[in-house]
Amino acid sequence: MESLPFPLSQLAKTQNSPYLTQKGNHHRKNTVSYGGNDMNYDTQTRTYTGVSLSVYMRQVYMWMTAALGVTAAAAVFTASNPAMLQAIFSSAMPIIILAVAVFGLSVFISARIHTLSSGTATGLFLLYSALMGVFLGPTLYVYTSASVAQAFLVTAGTFGGMSLYGMVTKRDLTGMGNFMIMGLWGIILAMVVNIFFRSSAVDLTISVLGVIIFTGLTAYDTQKLCQMGMTAPEGDSLAMRRGAILGALTLYLDFINMFLMLLRLFGNRD
Repeated sequence: MESLPFPLSQLAKTQNSPYLTQKGNHHRKNTVSYGGNDMNYDTQTRTYTGVSLSVYMRQVYMWMTAALGVTAAAAVFTASNPAMLQAIFSSAMPIIILAVAVFGLSVFISARIHTLSSGTATGLFLLYSALMGVFLGPTLYVYTSASVAQAFLVTAGTFGGMSLYGMVTKRDLTGMGNFMIMGLWGIILAMVVNIFFRSSAVDLTISVLGVIIFTGLTAYDTQKLCQMGMTAPEGDSLAMRRGAILGALTLYLDFINMFLMLLRLFGNRD
């Protein structure tokens, strides 16, 4: 099995730098940072507007879906274009430059989202999605079309089910989410170490654990975004778009990484 492409480390970064963050004691008082303004609310007495949540989550899923479409188109174009593949594989430098660009753009969006206009935030997110597709194109090139389609369908079904669970469950998933994030850092470390040992057994273990971790993170992230969406300022279109873009980025990375882990596990090579 080949090493997993770059999205894994990006997810670990964005998990700890969301635009919409909750701080403080999770059982009593919380502060939600939305659009750069802090709003205090008591978890025992607050009331939420279902309209804001519906609008917010609809935008999150809409932009996530758009990003996946852009990534798929860019990946297929790259994998089917011999000249582009030759340019990417001509030396290590193009791959390094592309990886740095993808990683840097994800960090920039996460860190600067509160200062970006809605058009700029959206454009950067779609650009990021396109660059991710170019980056993943060579990976998809080595697998059969049937394997890629199968991995995508399984990922879509799993993601949809776990995201729905995260929306409707009454259980607090914070503890599970924190555990999954620790596991994520663990498999990142294992992947780095395995670069030198090249153990197929370790690769297999990483892939299995990766599927489990990103399945759990999908539910956790969805619940977290729902909690944030309940306090979304529906009348502030700029804050709503900023929050939706960063929420879409979080779920997008969950989906991409789950897909790649499943492809590593079950994909057949050409």
